[in-house]
Amino acid sequence: MTALQPDPDPMDTPSEERAGGVPPGEISPQSAQTSATKNPDPTAGKNVNPRAAIGIAAIALFAVVFAVVAIVLIIQL
Repeated sequence: MTALQPDPDPMDTPSEERAGGVPPGEISPQSAQTSATKNPDPTAGKNVNPRAAIGIAAIALFAVVFAVVAIVLIIQL
């Protein structure tokens, strides 16, 4: 079994220009080597669990009670 060289061959690595870019036709060493899956992600559904429904109902009830008390206080003035 042969060991890999610790440093890559300079002929196989892309060169850099003076400004730090890569010449046309060469791949940047920072470019991604992975691609996205061909299967699209499933669309998210409406996930309203019982705890969320109770929370929404509690907030709505608080808003209604607040509005009723505000109206009663305004009428008493």
